[in-house]
Amino acid sequence: MSEMDSKQVVDLLYWRDLQRTGVVFGASLLLLLSLSVCSIISVISYVALALLSVTISFRIYKGILQAVQKSEDGHPFKMYLDKDIGISSELVQKYSDTALAHINCVIKELRRLFLVEDLVDSLKFAVFMWILTYVGALFNGLTLLIMGLIGTFSWPVIYEKHQAQIDHYYGLVNKQIKDVMGKIQAKIPGAKPKTE
Repeated sequence: MSEMDSKQVVDLLYWRDLQRTGVVFGASLLLLLSLSVCSIISVISYVALALLSVTISFRIYKGILQAVQKSEDGHPFKMYLDKDIGISSELVQKYSDTALAHINCVIKELRRLFLVEDLVDSLKFAVFMWILTYVGALFNGLTLLIMGLIGTFSWPVIYEKHQAQIDHYYGLVNKQIKDVMGKIQAKIPGAKPKTE
């Protein structure tokens, strides 16, 4: 992702442009809530029908307006119809290479965890998976996506406003976790503490 793209994402998450962020957040949340009520086929069909209703109505309105005013403005969407919307092979190659690098990294890490290269890391992963079984029993994937979306758009602003307090409490919790992990590693045979 280029520097300009990442700046736009940061501006979006920090609500720098309220209108753009509101539209993205609202549309995303509406889509996820719609998917929790209807099937994906129904949601796609309803969105397409709503979009077609708007564009057809606008086209008819402009046609009537041109007939009444006897003007030759042409097709109201001519500017968009003439635009090239094709995806270049370079862009596809760039993102597929990036995705492939991430997939390979995940595969190597999963191999390392499942084949117990480091006992402590594999135990941490097992505890994490055990906790996820309880999370999965409480929430479905769509609910987690909705909560993640709300958190993604809320957390940066909350952190920006209360950074000092959050960092203080994070430091306290992190110290406690390191103390507990040190005690656990001391009791597990063959587990050596990682050097940082």
